[in-house]
Amino acid sequence: MSDQAGPESARDPAEFVARMRELKRRSGLSYRQLEERAAARGEVLARSTIADGLRKDTLPRPDVLGAFVRACGAGPAETVAWLEARDRLAAEPVVTRPAPGSEHETEPAATPDPGTPRQPWWRATPRRPALLVAVLALLLGAGAWVLWPGEESAEVPGTAFDIGWYEIRPARTPQLCVTDGRERTGRYASAVAVQLPCAEIEVPRVALRSAEEDGSTYIEWHHPEEGRGCLTVLRTGSGTGLLEPRNDCAGVDIPGQFFRFEPVPDAPDTYRVHTDGSEECLGILDDEEVAGAEVVETPCADEPAQQFVVVATGETDTVPDR
Repeated sequence: MSDQAGPESARDPAEFVARMRELKRRSGLSYRQLEERAAARGEVLARSTIADGLRKDTLPRPDVLGAFVRACGAGPAETVAWLEARDRLAAEPVVTRPAPGSEHETEPAATPDPGTPRQPWWRATPRRPALLVAVLALLLGAGAWVLWPGEESAEVPGTAFDIGWYEIRPARTPQLCVTDGRERTGRYASAVAVQLPCAEIEVPRVALRSAEEDGSTYIEWHHPEEGRGCLTVLRTGSGTGLLEPRNDCAGVDIPGQFFRFEPVPDAPDTYRVHTDGSEECLGILDDEEVAGAEVVETPCADEPAQQFVVVATGETDTVPDR
């Protein structure tokens, strides 16, 4: 997609939201700045609303869209163009593909099959859109993950962990652990971070490793066959907001791989996990407590869904060197 692609060329809601993400990127504004600019105009545009809207592939409400594009700097004519494009897509019928062998039956939505083995997490699959593969290849070749401009690192002191094996458990659902799984709608094909029952997890093993002297930490996943993968926040493409393990973490400075663990007062071993290079924290999508819910980057808030219990497993074997 061209940097100058406008809303009128969007063919479906997913492309429309992709153009919204591009508009935010070109504005150079953080979520907080967009919220403040909208408030200065007397409009309500919560950071959480922006983040959730740009993470999904569904059309925003007209009032949210109008406030968003104006906060990004759109003038009256451009705002009208966005709203007209949104109304056009909203009026179009939803097209579903017929199931194999039938001209009338629609294909059911994909649901996770608990009996199907999970694929190695950082291996690309044929279902990944070709454009996303090209973007990932370009970024991997450059050796860096691009941040949206204007998103500055949060000034939060981080807890320094001794290198070792750990479990990361959402505080509200301590029977669940952060591990690899699949995005439930099928919009992103590769493995991402989700919450699943701890008792059912054999691999990957989770290691924490100091990234910098200022308290930043790598979250590493180790697999006996696939090796090491560093959790990385995705900030472009269909996986925006999700966390994907990537195997290019050995000494490569990728902002989406740095995390700061801020202790939660009066809650032993409990932390709010900030993502470096942004004003965001890790949380559970839509505050869900069910197994399979995705871990996502979301605006920081004092909410239980953004608190994680981090405990050492007690395993004595050494985490492999880089």
